[in-house]
Amino acid sequence: MGKKLSSGIFLLLCLSLALSASQNKREKAYELIYKDVQQLKQQVLALDQKIDLNAEEIKGVRDQLKELLNLTRQFQSAQASAREEQKRLPAQYQILLEKVETINTQLAQFSEDLIEIKRIALPLAEQVTEGEDSKGNETESPPPQDEGDTSSQPSEEETPPSISPNLSPNEVYNMARSDYLKGNFELAIEGFTIYKSQFPESPLADDALYWIGECYFSQERYNEAVEQFNELILNYPNGDKIPAAYLKKGISLAEQEKKEEALSVFKLLITKFPLEEETKIAQQKIKELESNNERH
Repeated sequence: MGKKLSSGIFLLLCLSLALSASQNKREKAYELIYKDVQQLKQQVLALDQKIDLNAEEIKGVRDQLKELLNLTRQFQSAQASAREEQKRLPAQYQILLEKVETINTQLAQFSEDLIEIKRIALPLAEQVTEGEDSKGNETESPPPQDEGDTSSQPSEEETPPSISPNLSPNEVYNMARSDYLKGNFELAIEGFTIYKSQFPESPLADDALYWIGECYFSQERYNEAVEQFNELILNYPNGDKIPAAYLKKGISLAEQEKKEEALSVFKLLITKFPLEEETKIAQQKIKELESNNERH
C-alpha cells in the first residue's frame, strides 16, 4: 500500500513538472511570438513611412511630368505657329518682290522721262543761246581747215558712241538685249556701252554693264568679262545683278585655270548671298574644283 502511494506521488510530481515545463515553453513561445509581432509592427511602420516618402516622390514626379507635358504642348504649339509663319513667308516675300519690282519699274520710267526731257530741252537751250549770241557782236569764223590736215580731226576710234536722238533709252536697251539673245555679241556690246555712257543715271545702267560682261563671257573672252564684272561689283554693290556677277566672275577665273581665285569668289558669293539661286551653283562649282584638285 505504501509503495503504491509513493508511486502515485512520484507520478504527480512528474506530471506537475511536465505541466510546468510545458507552461514555460508556452510562455517562451508567446514571448517569441510577441517579439516577432513587435518586429513586424516596426517593419510595417517603416514600410508605411517608405510608402509615404515614395508617394511624395511619385507626386513630385507626376508634377514634373505635368510640367514637361505643358512645355511639350507649348513647344508643339510654337512649332506649329513657326510652320505657319514659314508658309506665309514665301507669299510675303513674293509680295515684297512685286512691290520692289513695281517701284523699280516706276523709277526706270521716271528716269527715262527725265532723260527724254533733258534730251528735248538741250537743243532748245542751244537755240536760245545762239539767238542771244546773234544779237551781239559777230564772232569770228574759224579758219578753214586743210582737207589734207587730219591732225585735228578725231579718228573713228576716238569718236564716242552716240545714239539716234529719236530712240528712247528703253528702245536702246531693248535693241542691245535683242542682239545679245540673237548671239550678235559685238552689236550687243556696242549697244549696252552706248546705253551705259549716254544714260549713266538710269536704273538699268548696272544691268547694261552686266550684259557687256555676259557678252564677253559668251565669246570666251574671260579676262575682259572679269574686268566688266569687277567694275559692276565695285560701282553697283547693291545692284540686283551682283550675285550673278560674282558667279560668272568665278566661272571665268576657273576657265582661266585660276582655281584659287575662283574658289575665293565662289565662297564670297555664298557668304554674302546665302539665299540666292546663284549660291547653289557656286557650291556645286566648289565641289567640282576641289574634286579636280584631289585627282591631280
